[in-house]
Amino acid sequence: MRATAYNQRLLRGQAPSYERLQARFAEERGVKPSESLAVHCGWGRLLIGHTYPDPAVLADELLSERPGERDIALYVAAPQQVLAQAPQQLFLDPSDTLRLWFSDYRPARRGFRGYRIRRAQNAADWQAINCLYQMRGMLPLDPAKLTPRHQGGPVYWLAEDEDSGAVIGSVMGLNHHKAFKDPENGSSLWCLAVDPRCSRPGVGEVLVRHLIEHFMSRGLSYLDLSVLHDNRQAKGLYAKLGFRELQTFSIKRKNSINQPLFLGPGPEAELNPYARIIVDEALRRGIEVQVDDAEAGLFTLSHGGRRIRCRESLTDLTSAVSMTLCQDKRLTHRALERAGLRLPAQRLAGSAEENAAFLAEHGSLVVKPVDGEQGQGVAVDLRSPGEVQEAIERARVFDGRVLLESYHEGFDLRILVIGYEVVAAAIRRPAEVVGDGRHSIGDLIDAQSRRRQAATGGESRIPKDAETLRTLHAAGVDYDSILPAGKRLAVRKTANLHTGGSLEDVTEILHPALAEAAVKAARALDIPVVGLDLLVPAADRPEHVFIEANERAGLANHEPQPTAERFVDLLFPLSQVTG
Repeated sequence: MRATAYNQRLLRGQAPSYERLQARFAEERGVKPSESLAVHCGWGRLLIGHTYPDPAVLADELLSERPGERDIALYVAAPQQVLAQAPQQLFLDPSDTLRLWFSDYRPARRGFRGYRIRRAQNAADWQAINCLYQMRGMLPLDPAKLTPRHQGGPVYWLAEDEDSGAVIGSVMGLNHHKAFKDPENGSSLWCLAVDPRCSRPGVGEVLVRHLIEHFMSRGLSYLDLSVLHDNRQAKGLYAKLGFRELQTFSIKRKNSINQPLFLGPGPEAELNPYARIIVDEALRRGIEVQVDDAEAGLFTLSHGGRRIRCRESLTDLTSAVSMTLCQDKRLTHRALERAGLRLPAQRLAGSAEENAAFLAEHGSLVVKPVDGEQGQGVAVDLRSPGEVQEAIERARVFDGRVLLESYHEGFDLRILVIGYEVVAAAIRRPAEVVGDGRHSIGDLIDAQSRRRQAATGGESRIPKDAETLRTLHAAGVDYDSILPAGKRLAVRKTANLHTGGSLEDVTEILHPALAEAAVKAARALDIPVVGLDLLVPAADRPEHVFIEANERAGLANHEPQPTAERFVDLLFPLSQVTG
């Protein structure tokens, strides 16, 4: 019996249960009730809880979870009965289940452009999904383990950028009627993930709407999903689409993957992503962690009688002299110049006449404070004396000493060196927005900032400051301008991640000459962990110019490279996992 708008209203107050499901099966003449069902989704199994007649059987099934996987039992009507079977090994998932009855659904009034939605089809698609999952801290999937679709298995959908062909989002859907002959004709959504670097608007919403409309076209009646109780951003999207809470529960097994869910937030939860990636790796190896100042990213690691203090990736192993060589950009320049490395021309800002003469000599300049970080006070590609003087005044807010450097075209390349070995390399791209023909550039910047902040724990956003406005004016637009649909616009010249930039991993194609120069620079500064910034025509070409060195490089920015692993190897060599 198909669920009509009338009988849907009758069903809405009823929580899923084994007894209710059996009663619905009894109403369906000639339909044999489904047996207890577990669907493998590539990362673990979905146990359809209300197909299990006995709490002990459901508990045993959860306890048979395979290592490295994560099983989820959903639609558990009486969770206390299941938890009582193995209270030390199972826990109640702190997520809310939401349901959208399709009779309540309203199609979008406007469309989003620039990407297409299609099904995952091949090995490259699965790899792209797993890259998304890794960026979002999700468990990767193994497509070989998926329950086949003809047996009721899940389907994965991708959002693919029409310009670059890159996969920028993914979602999984499960048709309950196919999976267990669900007499209520339901479906569910899982594993919604959007690339945090994506500048296209509305990707998550479009993926959810696509799944809704796909299942509606199959004659189904509702879509369920599970969301952490405190995920306000996701809940805001789902509420806008018409989802409402469903009174049911989910149960999971206690394992290292689920540890934050059943132990709750520890002191390390307050750390920023750059400190937390190190702490997580240390805890994984059994290294003792003491959080000294979470807001400042300060913690102490202890193992086997060795004790090292850290501020993110800056540690006791970095001397005060090496740290000073990186912080003072004049000293960085001189140290690298003595090592025979390629550098831009540089001088301290002086009188207006001296600055104008330096500009005339080089044609275009970069202005930056002598001691600064996270792109603060940096202005790039300045071509008039007036622009240079204005940038100098803005930079003096961060340091009274201001540097002028010759501007060089090229991509901003960050090379991470740990223990005098190159561990990761990435091209950093300036923050950009993509027009939709409707929203102003200011609104697009705000939306992009919200996505970046959500993806980086508040560490990255696009500031609406004088440098952003200067960049817009140089392009002939301002905050109120509306970009044509699909048009990309860089809204800053600098590519710093804290000001909304993004990363493209190029470790595998890094030219040997660039790697050699980076190690040479690290040795010249005598620093064991350093992020080196260069301008290059391409990552696989040898030409380069060094810009600066960062003594506290963000390891979390270089996933999937093993930055935290190599960092902890350096600090505690005896903790290395062998074999």
